[in-house]
Amino acid sequence: MATFVLVHGGGHGGWCYQKVARRLQAIGHVVHAPSLPGMGEHRHQLHPGIDLDAHITDVAALLDAEDLTGAILVGHSYGGMVITGAADRVPARTGHRVYLDAAYPQDGESLHEHAFAMIDPTRHGMYVENGVELVMKPDPSHPGFFGIHDPALAQWTYERLSPQPWACFAQKLTLRNEAAMRAIPESHLICTSTIPGRDMALLRERAQGRVWDIDTGHDLMLTEPEWVAQKLDLIARS
Repeated sequence: MATFVLVHGGGHGGWCYQKVARRLQAIGHVVHAPSLPGMGEHRHQLHPGIDLDAHITDVAALLDAEDLTGAILVGHSYGGMVITGAADRVPARTGHRVYLDAAYPQDGESLHEHAFAMIDPTRHGMYVENGVELVMKPDPSHPGFFGIHDPALAQWTYERLSPQPWACFAQKLTLRNEAAMRAIPESHLICTSTIPGRDMALLRERAQGRVWDIDTGHDLMLTEPEWVAQKLDLIARS
């Protein structure tokens, strides 16, 4: 069985993977679903030093501390930035990269640049708390933006969302071992609606055909957990 490290996206925490993690664990996989610094249950530890590098360092440190090898890194949305950086930092511990409707960045690119049309509007609601510039202040409308329309699931999600340090979106990704990172197999699970904004030919080439899409909202790990878990299990067994 495989070991998964599930990395959440902006405004979320490890909690968003509960349904997927339970399904993977039920069939024998080992699952880590950490909340990144300042996010989820670590919201109270927010400080000005939290940026993209801090999140990358945190995931790389988890791989080292747990002495993992061949770990399957899964990144949702902003988490694509994080797993790309973590695989670059510790390529020897990473066995596969899975982009879950995620950012697929190049060296020297920030999420703000990579997904400008989606990320730039978040700056309009920027505010400062304890010296930290924050965006995505939780709002009851946010689950709908993430494609969650079931009222009960939307309320559950809203109650767990947290604001996002702007520095995570603004800081450029710096790759140190890009050749080694790109040599690690990759797969993509994406929402059908985001296909027009992606270079699908490049994704299919780099992933050697391991690209699947589903017609659901951006938070597919919440709206379609069975489908996501099945595809992750398939990736682990391939």
